[in-house]
Amino acid sequence: MTSTGAAAAGVRAQVRTRDGWAVQHAVLTVTDMTGAQVLRAAADEDGAVRSAEPLAAGPYTVIVTAVGYAPVASSAIVTASGRMDVGTVVLARQGGVELPPPGPWTIDPMHSTVAAVAQHLGISSVHGRFTEFSGRIDISEDLAKSRVEAVIKAASIDTGNGMRDGHLRNEDFLNVEVYPQITYRSTGLAPAGPDRWTVHGDLSLHGVVRPVDLDLSYLGTGPDPWGGVRAAFRATAELRREDFKMNYNQVVAAGIAAIGTTLKVELDIQAVQGDSLPMA
Repeated sequence: MTSTGAAAAGVRAQVRTRDGWAVQHAVLTVTDMTGAQVLRAAADEDGAVRSAEPLAAGPYTVIVTAVGYAPVASSAIVTASGRMDVGTVVLARQGGVELPPPGPWTIDPMHSTVAAVAQHLGISSVHGRFTEFSGRIDISEDLAKSRVEAVIKAASIDTGNGMRDGHLRNEDFLNVEVYPQITYRSTGLAPAGPDRWTVHGDLSLHGVVRPVDLDLSYLGTGPDPWGGVRAAFRATAELRREDFKMNYNQVVAAGIAAIGTTLKVELDIQAVQGDSLPMA
């Protein structure tokens, strides 16, 4: 009986995010009714807290903390066997904003879209997209230190019109022979509301590097058919062509520019958890 009681003694808990991900290395602290700390234990990589240290029977306060998350406090009872079952503790990100669990995420170009929209003749829009690109998202425990990198093949521009695409590739616009790649590297991340972020970064386009902010929405995570986990994001930005030395313009009747001076960038991104994409 003594060995069984000793095995059952201690504290058990699971620490998770609101969408069920383990919060690695969260810290669980137990205090008695006087406020004195009686136990402190860290969660493992699965978000589990397992401490075999027995506690005296009675009421306690449990506080769970983790970097980047709002702390949670609750009351718990230690039974006569010296055991406390806290159950699942759900932590919310500071500010109520969530992102996927920390680690690398690889952008899947087959299930992502990098698009741009320009005004045409002042009355309609021309939609284009880049068909060849790659990238990586690194989610940090400290979300402000998370990073995004992407590389786009400039010549992969596709607006559905071969003549127009050829013009966009020449020296009037992208000049793909001289500047074959468009790159984006983030420099910071700041919360902008529930499930929304502002990504600060540098865009290299047409031989010019300028700071560009992305308005990012996190759409959630889920399993894929290949045994992996995917996260979905949507991001938008607005660019001025002249900021990247693409000053070509043709003026038609009544002084109306054929092509607008601004571009709206629209990104729909799926990223796969890990350093590589599935083979399927």
